[in-house]
Amino acid sequence: MVLFFTSPALEAPATIYVGRDKFENEDLIKYAFEEDVWFHVDKLSSPHVYLRMSEGMKWDAIPTPVLEHLGQLTKAGSIEGNKKKNITIIYTPASNLKKQGDMSIGSVSFHNDRLVRRFLVAERENAIVNMLNKTKKLVEVDHEAVRQERQREAGRKKKMKAVEENNERLEQERMRAAERQARDYSSLNSADAIAWSKREKEIEKERAKRLREETGEGEDRASEAGSDDSFM
Repeated sequence: MVLFFTSPALEAPATIYVGRDKFENEDLIKYAFEEDVWFHVDKLSSPHVYLRMSEGMKWDAIPTPVLEHLGQLTKAGSIEGNKKKNITIIYTPASNLKKQGDMSIGSVSFHNDRLVRRFLVAERENAIVNMLNKTKKLVEVDHEAVRQERQREAGRKKKMKAVEENNERLEQERMRAAERQARDYSSLNSADAIAWSKREKEIEKERAKRLREETGEGEDRASEAGSDDSFM
């Protein structure tokens, strides 16, 4: 059984989930989404609290109001930490959790300590804890079924992305082909235009030549006729 909470700290509510006991914590370590973020009281026993981030949220840039809610919930779930002031909360991506065979149930270490961040919770804020508790739901989760559905959804998104990328590639190829064809057509038109212009000039020269020849022949005939008249 998994406890779910909803944080209204942002416009898009953030989902928080918590293992009900150390055995459930083992399942959450195994089945948490890679991008989920794990929270725990530093150096004290506490629940394993996870944030399922909203789309576009980054684990190393979680808004302060959300961190405050997670810190209060994590502190409140720790028997010893709930009684103390100025406790440290650690958090890291779920993908950074490291589980080895010789570890006790519910215990974890980290693949990369540099991916672990900390923040201080000065004291318990009852208003925040009570508000979050009002959103609490106890849900029986089939973790394997959730994982398989997530994998199928990831496969669908991957396939859709591949189709979109292929369509985009084909469209780009079509546009490049159209541009090449337009350039070739333009070049062809330019060559034809030059040839036609040259031909027009040749035709004009021939016409002018014929005109001169015809004009010259007319003058000769006129001269001959004039001579005949004078002779007579």
